[in-house]
Amino acid sequence: MAADKLPRRHEMYNPVIQALRDLGGSGHIDEIADRVIEIMQISDSVASVLHDQESGNQTEIEYRLAWARTDLKNHGVIEKSGRGVWSIRPDKQGVDQVDPIEVSRSRSPGTPASPPVVGDAQEANHSDTDSPDSPDAAWRRELHRVLTTILEPAAFERLTMRLLRESGFVHAEVTGRSGDGGVDGKGIAQMAGVLSFHVVFQCKRYVGSVNSAQVRDFRGAMVGRADKGLLITTGRFTRDAVLEATRQGAPPIDLIDGDRLADMLKSLKLGVQTEFVERVVINEVWLRSV
Repeated sequence: MAADKLPRRHEMYNPVIQALRDLGGSGHIDEIADRVIEIMQISDSVASVLHDQESGNQTEIEYRLAWARTDLKNHGVIEKSGRGVWSIRPDKQGVDQVDPIEVSRSRSPGTPASPPVVGDAQEANHSDTDSPDSPDAAWRRELHRVLTTILEPAAFERLTMRLLRESGFVHAEVTGRSGDGGVDGKGIAQMAGVLSFHVVFQCKRYVGSVNSAQVRDFRGAMVGRADKGLLITTGRFTRDAVLEATRQGAPPIDLIDGDRLADMLKSLKLGVQTEFVERVVINEVWLRSV
């Protein structure tokens, strides 16, 4: 039976360890989150609850898992590589379970006793604290705000078209209009200048989650019109939506959620620029040697 309540941070310690073992000893944060949700039998509705829908797409589960991993790291059970892969430490391969109380004592000074909780008055609540896995959360929050509250829907469609062109699409155009069945645009994706695919896309300027029914509706609109579908949202996709998009035997649909959209805009420098701040250092040794 699927859990209909958000698990607390300390309740996730052992599921994280089990998830890493199930994944062969290591995994990316998305893999760990998916496996923990399966282990704890967390329902899709609970797993889709956002931590703060006004500022980003991170779910409450992902937020709590981030702190749970950090607690386990401080306790010396797991570690993270430079490429963001989490793993069980070599000297802790025999550890199957931990005592949550002991892990909690290993928290770093200044680490919140418990993260903000949605719908659970028993947990302590405090001011916003960025997830330990999100050092770049500030610019993502700002981009999310601009895309969802400042840009008009038509402007977001044009931004999507530009994004696709910069990513290698040709003949990209916005076609969305009343009666078009939810298709906002189309284009041709080229691969290595040899293969090409006709693609239709839909833009969902959302604060929240796109569900499986919306993916099915889009698939119905694209059938017979393209080789592939592309669904882009400023929000995120529920687990059921991801499963529906990749359902065997059905026309394939690629998904781009808000986090991936932000990464693409940053990489292509489309409205997101990286600025390097000059740091002036006084070389006292050199000055005294002149």
